[in-house]
Amino acid sequence: MPELPDLTVVAEAFDAALRGRPIRAASAPGPLAVRGTPAELQALEGQIVTAIRRQGKFLMIDLDRDSIVINPMLTGRFQLAAPDAKVPTKTAFILRFGALGEPARRRRSAAWTKGAAWLPRADAMPEVRYRDPTQMGKVYLLPSGVQRSVPGLGPGEMGPEADDPRVTHEVWRDRIKRHPGELKNLLRNQAFVAGIGNAYSDEVVHAAGLLPFRKRSSLATEEIDALHEAMRSTLVTAIDVLRRRVPPTFERQVRDFLAVHGKGGQPCPRCGTRITEVKPGGFVTSYCRGCQR
Repeated sequence: MPELPDLTVVAEAFDAALRGRPIRAASAPGPLAVRGTPAELQALEGQIVTAIRRQGKFLMIDLDRDSIVINPMLTGRFQLAAPDAKVPTKTAFILRFGALGEPARRRRSAAWTKGAAWLPRADAMPEVRYRDPTQMGKVYLLPSGVQRSVPGLGPGEMGPEADDPRVTHEVWRDRIKRHPGELKNLLRNQAFVAGIGNAYSDEVVHAAGLLPFRKRSSLATEEIDALHEAMRSTLVTAIDVLRRRVPPTFERQVRDFLAVHGKGGQPCPRCGTRITEVKPGGFVTSYCRGCQR
């Protein structure tokens, strides 16, 4: 499941590669994944990318008139490729772009992308492919002037970004008081903070030394603060790792550097205790009984 670190890297890279380019063609080989009409899909042609960004666990493609929102959910992945590269099976949505235009120079791209070898040449015609084997994820076409709801982006459905510096200790303490329940579920609640899913919720509670099944009401003030610090440091570290390791294979999900998630039976990197792994509700939860309390 792409989460905040994964999508931050994709958004920054695609913004650097595609901002200022016109859409030459748009197609939907997997039409069940696309929310929009054939006419709306065709109307994307000729529009210029003004920004590509992340919001929560959504990828947002802003155009000079319309916009596209992609929610990859569990199995959606993104590929940046040349048009002659083989299209992966189960590809649901393709955008082909033209040569780079002047508008791309009006805003700086993320510093880490500068001079990257994987950036397409100015005169290249790259493609973005969205692949989703289960078609659980969705591509929402949002023409200007058309009201189309996007589940998860409605009023009250999304809290502040988990990496937003404006979520200070004080803001965090105030928000967490209003959201009861177990810590892992709390971190995955997009109305509490946006962008964290199954994998990184395990990593955050491990970094904080707290069990994923602890109740929020059981936390002391210092534990609430430790959870906040762990969230920020975990996300910053993950983004830094993924910026170095993901490009140019943006469709590849890199998780081997994580401390506990998906590593049941392996030794905890902090205390050496064997990591416990359970699957409540079908979702893997990994944690250490030795150093998480």
